[in-house]
Amino acid sequence: MKKKFAVILALTMAASAFAGYAAVSAEEAAEAEETTEAAEAEETTEAAAEEDAAEADAEADGETYVFKHGFDLDYPPYSYINDAGETSGFDVEMAQAVCDYYGWEYEAVPFNWDAKDAELNAGSCDCIWSGFTMNGREDDYLWSIPYSDNTQMIMVAKDSGIKTLADLAGKTVGVQTSTSAYDMLNDEEGQAELASTFASLEVYETYTIAFNDLKAGAIDAIAIDVTSGNYLMSGEEDYEYLEEELGSEQYAIGFRKDDTELCEKINAALEALAADGTYDEIGKKYPEIYDYLSLNKGTEGAPAEEAEAAEEAETEAAAEEATAAAEEAETVEETEAAAEETEAAE
Repeated sequence: MKKKFAVILALTMAASAFAGYAAVSAEEAAEAEETTEAAEAEETTEAAAEEDAAEADAEADGETYVFKHGFDLDYPPYSYINDAGETSGFDVEMAQAVCDYYGWEYEAVPFNWDAKDAELNAGSCDCIWSGFTMNGREDDYLWSIPYSDNTQMIMVAKDSGIKTLADLAGKTVGVQTSTSAYDMLNDEEGQAELASTFASLEVYETYTIAFNDLKAGAIDAIAIDVTSGNYLMSGEEDYEYLEEELGSEQYAIGFRKDDTELCEKINAALEALAADGTYDEIGKKYPEIYDYLSLNKGTEGAPAEEAEAAEEAETEAAAEEATAAAEEAETVEETEAAAEETEAAE
């Protein structure tokens, strides 16, 4: 019995010793695994930091940064694909000029306008730069400085008989989707009341298609921004705007809200390109919008109306000075004549 008990005791002690050893080994293994994971995490963090630093250095040198310009593929004269299949337009040329200024690589990201937010939020493009109205959208994006003024108008055929906004009652009006004109006609605080008088508001993917339908007589009018409308009507003699405006606005570049650094760089480049004449030089290629470009107003790139007003003011001032000088000379002559008469009388 004692012998049996001794055997059991020995086995128990051996099992306890093995369990203790196993527990220590498991603990040591866990600690080793944690150490390995921590080391790997540290290496990953260091690698990421090194990569970020390398990217920052590359961007600072302007060597490898690729600027992805997001724009409407059919919004002339600001952005479009021309007949040769190449990207073109004022905004496209300005974006390319910014890339040249910094030494960046330019990448065109054309899309259908109603996909702009999805493209921006997915990171497919760095910004939306395509005749983009900032008014009413101030809180939706981080905005650059405005670079163009604009006005929303109604375009009609000259022989349509439509002369006022009131004449649009019962008519079919076209508009491009997701544009400021579209928003305005659907906004209760905008022109929704006017739109309620239409027979229908036809929504198009692009203004080019809408204009073709206007020419074909499929619609009676188009609600459109004046700069885009000017481009579509260039070379056409049978179309005009109503005198009454729908509203005014400004164009700017829309960024993701946290892209402050990129927005500031673009702003600095725009100001520099306006100062060195590049902005004005590109603008002159697009006469339909040139008078509405708003950077450097009061200088060479100012709208024609302001330049004419300044010239008229200078002319009027010169005329007033000449008149004053003539009156002064006449007064002097009269005084001298009176003096001579007095002397003769004496």
